[in-house]
Amino acid sequence: MTGIICVSGRFDMKVRVPLNRASRLLNHGPTVLVTSFYKGRPNVQTVAWNMPLDYAPPKVALVIGSDNYSYECITKTGEFVINIPSQKLLEKTVQCGTISGRKVDKFKKFKLTPIPAKKVKAPLIKECIGHLECRLIKSRVTKDFDLFLADVVYAWAEEGTFTDRWLIEKEKAKTIHHLGGEYFTFPGKIKIRKW
Repeated sequence: MTGIICVSGRFDMKVRVPLNRASRLLNHGPTVLVTSFYKGRPNVQTVAWNMPLDYAPPKVALVIGSDNYSYECITKTGEFVINIPSQKLLEKTVQCGTISGRKVDKFKKFKLTPIPAKKVKAPLIKECIGHLECRLIKSRVTKDFDLFLADVVYAWAEEGTFTDRWLIEKEKAKTIHHLGGEYFTFPGKIKIRKW
């Protein structure tokens, strides 16, 4: 449904967004690969719904459905790693979200390399450009939402991809952003504006 709304003396065209698509207006942060380690083996899952909560000390939140194997792994161990893939890992990132790790070793199936983390047992993914090692604060804040809140206990970035921000002007530092459905994008231009 289209409507005309007067804003500051201008007329702008606005279209209604169905509520079941409303989260897509906000959810274009990086799509990540979340790793865990449970019962002697690593697991990886694609997660689009993740966000920072605080910066001192750093905290993050992410949503993983309670029917997913990663949910079980993280609730049992209290640890995970948020791995940030670059655009060159788009296909593997999508593939990791299509099957369960309950019966399949996704590291082997999708040719990803687990490497040791510094503070948690869950592995880093060598092919990713950034990593946040996390310890669970709370899970499932209410019975309706499968939300994980965690402290970031160590953070890594591939050399040459990050300073105080992602260096997205470099091809190797372009992160993956899920726009909904089968649509993904990568960062483009940078504009600098002083606050």
